[in-house]
Amino acid sequence: MHDASFAFLKNLLETPSPSGFEQRIQEVVRTWAKPLADEVRTDRHGNVIAALNPQGQPRIMLAGHCDQIALMVQHIDDNGFLYVQPMGGWDMQILLGQNLVVWTRAGGISGVVSRKAPHLLTNEEKNKVPQFQDIWVDIGAKDKKEAEELVTPGDPLTVELSCKELRNGLFTSPGLDDKVGVWVVMETLRLLRGKSHQSGVYCVSTVQEEIGLRGATTSAYGIHPTVGIAVDVTHATDTPGNEKKQLGDTKLGAGPVVFRGPNINPRVHDRLVDAAKKSEIGYQPRGVPKATGTDANAIQLARDGVAAGLLGIPNRYMHSPVEVVSLEDLDRAARLLAEFCLSVTAEMDWVP
Repeated sequence: MHDASFAFLKNLLETPSPSGFEQRIQEVVRTWAKPLADEVRTDRHGNVIAALNPQGQPRIMLAGHCDQIALMVQHIDDNGFLYVQPMGGWDMQILLGQNLVVWTRAGGISGVVSRKAPHLLTNEEKNKVPQFQDIWVDIGAKDKKEAEELVTPGDPLTVELSCKELRNGLFTSPGLDDKVGVWVVMETLRLLRGKSHQSGVYCVSTVQEEIGLRGATTSAYGIHPTVGIAVDVTHATDTPGNEKKQLGDTKLGAGPVVFRGPNINPRVHDRLVDAAKKSEIGYQPRGVPKATGTDANAIQLARDGVAAGLLGIPNRYMHSPVEVVSLEDLDRAARLLAEFCLSVTAEMDWVP
């Protein structure tokens, strides 16, 4: 991976981006995009849109969502403990015992997710998955007054942000869903810089995907693209316990997934596959028989309809603090999108 691009990836992963609180990470994206794009703007929703050849036709939108699942402070009790509610889909059993950060206006405050020690649990409590009202966040405050001087209801929390390299080119971090998608579309911007292409390419870091595909809905409306391709993570099935008969056979390191199905325009799919084969870029085919839970769903339905595509980055342990991806898959996804954009002409027909 390109050295500056790898540093950009780590910066994304170490920057908090709870849904609705994406300002910090979007500044990272803008800093990366400004020297590469012809035009960079941020809309009223908070989506960052970096355009190359904005007068070109057709308009191609490439989207990755920058928001990550998080928590929000709802209540501070008399002893200074914080009670929280989820922003996005959490597995409570994974959340228990995690180191957290409360992201206040003044900066981050460390805390831990807590419950009674196992020695003190009743048999009924041991056999029951706790609910959010049964846990609390301990920031070390001595009482409510001290906690309220630091934290305000509505402040977001994330797990402690860090990233590590594993063996064989694998990489682990919370928030890979979907900061790797943002990285791919912004790396595509770098790969396209200085190259001639007929299309106008709009690389978008979308917001609030985890709570309803909201940023893709508004940014696709504003861009009004002919073609729109979302980049998101998808479940890798190369770990124990996965049912490949239902989920398909998806491996880390074998390339991005190119999806087919009713959410996907057939011509976009075929041209992505053609670009992969022409450039000898490994990819994995996969079907999805319904609307996807990704930005591709919102993009497809924008205005009078968009020719939509979807690339998936294989991801182990999604929505956990230890998500794992292959760096090679990220590189291949960006190269594939760049080759696709370079191949598109104004005369192409996108009608199925």
